[in-house]
Amino acid sequence: MDIRLKALSVHLLTASGAVLSMLAILEAVDHKWSLMFLYLVLALVVDGIDGPLARRYDVETNWPLYDGVLMDLIVDYLTYVFIPAFALFKSGLLPGWTGWTAIIVIVYGSVVYFADTRMKTKDKSFSGFPACWNMVVLVLFAIAPPYPVVLAIVMALTVAMFLNLKFIHPTRTKRWHRLNLAMAVVWLICAFWAAWADFQEGLLVHWGLVATSLYLTFAGIAQQMIPDRSSTRIG
Repeated sequence: MDIRLKALSVHLLTASGAVLSMLAILEAVDHKWSLMFLYLVLALVVDGIDGPLARRYDVETNWPLYDGVLMDLIVDYLTYVFIPAFALFKSGLLPGWTGWTAIIVIVYGSVVYFADTRMKTKDKSFSGFPACWNMVVLVLFAIAPPYPVVLAIVMALTVAMFLNLKFIHPTRTKRWHRLNLAMAVVWLICAFWAAWADFQEGLLVHWGLVATSLYLTFAGIAQQMIPDRSSTRIG
């Protein structure tokens, strides 16, 4: 296949996330949370593979008519932020004023974060919590903590978007890359299974989801605290 067509196909793959987001919101309107999350997990998989493909086929050079970064941000806001916030509000996990507070801070804070030119670090990680509310809300559905805990998590992560805290990119952060990628794959498997099982996922998947979520949340902060000895070696 011609390299230009390969580059175009990557753009079209990215755009398919918009279709998945529409399918997800249709399920969310009917309170079919499991199906909604299945579509969001599929969208997350698409988002995980289109970036490496875009760099491999150099889409900026080989199909510059479409702005892949802008397209990705549009789809990400739908699948990472808007739909999960809607689900959190409508699910009943946050009653009354707590639900209104959560959706306002999530959608408002996230759109500001997405526009922040400092969101990526030199090692391709994220500066601040990268507004992965699709992952957060799925885990909240699975563990169903009391609503004060849910609200505290939402508020803490919203604040974390604007703090000098590092969060790894599972496919791009080089330090601990194999472990990061392995944890992300396990998280995806557990998340897919939890949604498929209508959040009756069993203890193994349940705690696998919790453990991998904690790793993905705190690995970058751990990297900030632990010196990278490999970068200081001579020769």
